[in-house]
Amino acid sequence: MMAKQGIRLSADVGGTFTDLVLEQGKTRWTSKVLTTPSRPEEGVLTGITKILGLAGKTIGEINTFVHGTTLATNAIIERRGAKTALITTDGFRDVVEIGTESRYDQYELALVRPKPLVERPFRFTVRERMDARGIELLPLSEEDVSAVAAEIKDAGIESVGVSFLHAYVNPAHEVRVGALLAELLPDVTVSLSHEVSPEIREYERTSTTLANAYVQPLISGYLKRLDDALRDLGFTGFLCLMTSGGGLSSVESARRFPVRLVESGPAGGSIFAAQIAALLNEPKVLAFDMGGTTAKVSLIHDFQSETVRSFEVDRAARFLKGSGLPLRIPVIEMVEIGAGGGSIAGLDLLKRVTVGPESASSVPGPACYGRGGTEATVTDADLVLGLIDPDAFAGGTIQLDVSKSKAAFEKTVGDQLSLDAEMSAYAVYEMVCENMASAARVHAVERGAVTSQHTVIAFGGAAPLHVARVADKIGANRVVVPPNAGVGSAVGFLAAPISYEVVRSGYQRLDSFDPEAANSLLDDIAAEIRGWVETAANGAPLVQKRVAYMRYMGQGHEIAVELPNAFLTANAANDFRDQFEAAYKILFKRVIPNAAIEVMAWSVSISTIPTLPDAIDPVELTDAPAATASKRFFDGRAGVAIEIPLYRRHELKPGQRFSGPAIVSEAETSTFVSDAFDAWIDAAGAIVMQRKQRQILSQTVEQAA
Repeated sequence: MMAKQGIRLSADVGGTFTDLVLEQGKTRWTSKVLTTPSRPEEGVLTGITKILGLAGKTIGEINTFVHGTTLATNAIIERRGAKTALITTDGFRDVVEIGTESRYDQYELALVRPKPLVERPFRFTVRERMDARGIELLPLSEEDVSAVAAEIKDAGIESVGVSFLHAYVNPAHEVRVGALLAELLPDVTVSLSHEVSPEIREYERTSTTLANAYVQPLISGYLKRLDDALRDLGFTGFLCLMTSGGGLSSVESARRFPVRLVESGPAGGSIFAAQIAALLNEPKVLAFDMGGTTAKVSLIHDFQSETVRSFEVDRAARFLKGSGLPLRIPVIEMVEIGAGGGSIAGLDLLKRVTVGPESASSVPGPACYGRGGTEATVTDADLVLGLIDPDAFAGGTIQLDVSKSKAAFEKTVGDQLSLDAEMSAYAVYEMVCENMASAARVHAVERGAVTSQHTVIAFGGAAPLHVARVADKIGANRVVVPPNAGVGSAVGFLAAPISYEVVRSGYQRLDSFDPEAANSLLDDIAAEIRGWVETAANGAPLVQKRVAYMRYMGQGHEIAVELPNAFLTANAANDFRDQFEAAYKILFKRVIPNAAIEVMAWSVSISTIPTLPDAIDPVELTDAPAATASKRFFDGRAGVAIEIPLYRRHELKPGQRFSGPAIVSEAETSTFVSDAFDAWIDAAGAIVMQRKQRQILSQTVEQAA
């Protein structure tokens, strides 16, 4: 477990940068290095060597290493996973293409559906059948399994997902197939649906199992190489992985179920934002995380992120549900778009400026990196506009070439629209900010929230450069850029609790509630996960949370109802009804009298007790000292370049106030304060931007009109 004393290290492997944070007590060191996509552990090890050198420490002194990554997400999006096969029940070969038979865009005639991770020739069926109660209707044909195994071997398949009908109730056939494949195909990894996602809903369960199988050879191999390399270097501490649900898992569990790591990096960012929200006593927060490849937006209310049981990856349509591959795993709810520093800019067929989702990544990288990239990216736009100091990017480790950025914009945008490089860069800057503002609006509206009532907390290497303009577009009046914002997700990893959650289907109706079956299922789940959590926690106190997912009969989706950590009796059904209807009324403003209620699934999570920092006191504001230097900034609205002050963040003290436009430079990122905001440094060292009074008045008049 992460001990309170000692040295702790975290690493966040993104598509472009690998961020590292080393922490001892209240002292913190940070570093950024380029990700090495072909062998990600090389970038991690390079970063570890660099940050240990900065701190004057050795790897043997580290007692906890927390790791998170977007490698699984990127592998699915870019289709760089293993050659995978599906084995399913006879007659259900095409469930991953049929899906739910719904259309995510009803009136689009040329609808593009999510492409399955497994092509049809590699989807195999065998004769077997369980009914919905788990009773065997047709025995498993082991001859079919042997024949399929031979075809899989001949096809050079690296990984197999097994998903049988109703295996979540009775997994006997899947267990037997797993044993047979271990004998017949010892070099092939196998994912069984009752282990990956033991829940009702055939399409979602199969999709999740295939995603796990698709990334398992990549992630498992990477984690083993990383673990071995760390041990060879002398690391003797505890290595754990950040999961999508905001908790920490063991290396062994992560290698078995890598699909749980799909949103691990962004989950760390949400934890970081929740910590900052508590520190600043901000109960309504919109967390804005923009890195090198993607941008993420999530809502945090009362210092807690919302966790859900499913989400979609690789959406064909950016904001439309049903256009991606569904995954049923615990995950912190957020919206993610392909809009990062490395996102490639261009023009569509109508000559409109577009940004992303394709990224230049770290190889070859944006044009300004001088590593072979020729495409204009968001980072190139920021550089051309004057928002980035080319000599201080990533702490001075990467020298940027503004001439290459200008050439890329003239070729990509300027020549076709008769614009110079600076105006082309401004168009891209505006477009990427609008994309992120649109994502924030959609995410908030879907949850009944109003973006203008939230404080925006910005982190990630690129977010502080764009957050002022995004806040302008969504009407937010307050923005916070915390210390170490450029490596925010990696900082968040160190605040995450040891945690694990399992969800299982177990159908019951409240009017015929069977407490014995419910208690047995909940106890089985708890026993399954308690052993590892207790070992990892190393004596730290634990908290258990139990949840039932209920709905009115005939409805399509469930509502979570928290259960007491006590033995359930027959009388519990009445309490469950009251709790369900109270939650239902909050969502829909009414209940359905006398309607039957059913429980579809049960979950248990066990974790160490998460902690939040105490709120800081306000500071007395004073004028900031004279700026360190000035920076040439291209104001696209006026179409002219102006000189604006440049401050060094480490030179600014709590309480010192300045007015935008201005740039605050630091090793990990830079913050752009637009002319709509005043800014100051608070007691925690965060940059706080507050909309100027005249801007608030103007905004109010516009809204009234």
